[in-house]
This record gives sequence, structure tokens and C-alpha cells, in this order.
Amino acid sequence: MRFIPVIIVAFLLGSCGKKSITKVLKSPDPEYKLRMAEKYYVQKKYNKAQVLYEDVMPYYKPRAEFQDIYYKYAYCAYYQHDYPNAENLFKTYMEIFPNSPKGEEVDYMRAYTFYKQSPKPELDQTNTIKAMGMMQVFINTHPGSERIKDANGIIDICRNKLETKDYKGAKLYYDIGQFRAAGVAFTSLLNSFPDSERADEYKLMIIRSYFRFAEMSIEDKKIQRFEQVIDECHEFVDRYPDSKYRKEAEDFLNLSQTNIKKIKDEQAKTSA
Repeated sequence: MRFIPVIIVAFLLGSCGKKSITKVLKSPDPEYKLRMAEKYYVQKKYNKAQVLYEDVMPYYKPRAEFQDIYYKYAYCAYYQHDYPNAENLFKTYMEIFPNSPKGEEVDYMRAYTFYKQSPKPELDQTNTIKAMGMMQVFINTHPGSERIKDANGIIDICRNKLETKDYKGAKLYYDIGQFRAAGVAFTSLLNSFPDSERADEYKLMIIRSYFRFAEMSIEDKKIQRFEQVIDECHEFVDRYPDSKYRKEAEDFLNLSQTNIKKIKDEQAKTSA
């Protein structure tokens, strides 16, 4: 069994509660220390409770009280927003007590700690992806749990965050004039989130991106690239016939067809 060291005693020694916590720690009576730990826990003084729970663990390890001590010890980390430590402690709790009646709760809390570590969309989303995976494992493992609704809600929140991150990345390509990259990025975004409420908007951004890319292309490539825009426009109308963006998609269709006609007319004049 592995405990995560806590390094808050020095802080406590300099605090106004220095005398009381020091006196408790110096006591040779583990039962007294546990009573004080429970008192601090109820008072939500989780830093002090954490120190005392850790101190008495070796004494209570062979005893029935150990399970409850470890459970509260894990929560002390969680309530202090030490989510990496809390995740490890919840995980270890289940390894030590696989048949615990609190197993469902602890499994959920372990997944939830990853969600609590999920950053804003612009940053690395490793913990967001882990939270989604862990919540799905929870749903599969506890099919009758009352927490399934919450787990599904968190999965939705995480998915929306990943969608937002991908959207911002694709939009950045468009805003800086990297239109081919924007078209590829918006296509990837749409493929990843085909059921998104913004799916038709993403499809329109694909059209916009490839239209601008075609406009900026060399003459020899323009017809081929405007034809790609036309294909995207037809697909838009087929997939989103009632979209508020349909008229704009049709405008790009007409513009692309007009541009192709002009290019072919110019080529005909040149070759005549």
C-alpha cells in the first residue's frame, strides 16, 4: 500500500492552530488522534484531519476502522483541491477494499477528479479525455447507478469542450488566411462531431475555406478547386436542407459555377 506524503505540517506549525495540532501529533494515544481527526474532518479543517489520518494509519491498518479512515483521507485531498493526489487515493482505496459498499461512490469520484482537472478549451485536454473514458467505464460498471445521469452529463460537457477546442483551432487557420488547412480542420471537426448542433455551420466553414483557397490558387488549379467547392455545396444541401445557412451555401455554389465558366471562357479565347 502506498500513501501520498503530505507536507503541510510545517505550515500548520506556523499557523494560529500550531499549539493544538502539535499537541495532538505528540500524543502517544492513536485513539485520541483519530477522535481529533474526525473532529477536524467534521469542521472541514481538512488539512489538519489529513495529517492526523496519515499519522494513525499504521496503527489502524489491521483494524476495521482503517477503511473509513482511508476513505476520509482520500476526501481530505479532494476537498483541498489536490485532485491528482485524490485520484490516486480513490484508486488505491478500491484496490485495498474492492468489495466496499462505497465502491460505486469512490469509482465515480475517481472519474470526477479527472473532470476537475480538465482545463479551459485552449489548453491540453488529456484530463478531459480521461474524464470521459473513466465516466464511461463507471457507466458500464455500474449500470443501475443513480449517478449515471450525472456521468452522462459530464461526458457531454467534456465532449463540448473538445469540440470547442477543435473549432477554435480550425477558426484560427481561417482567420490567418490558411484556408486549405482551415478546410481540412473543419472537415475533421465535422467528422468528429457529426451530431453537433453546429454541424451545418461547420459544413459552411468548409465551403468558405475551400472557396477562398480556390480563389487564391494558381490558374491551372482553380477549376479543380472550385469543383471541390461545388461538391461541398451539393453535400450541404443534401445533409442540411432546412439550415439557416442554406442560401449562403447556394450562393457559393453559384459563384463557383460562375468562376469555372469564366475560366473556361478565357481558356477558350486564349486557345482560339
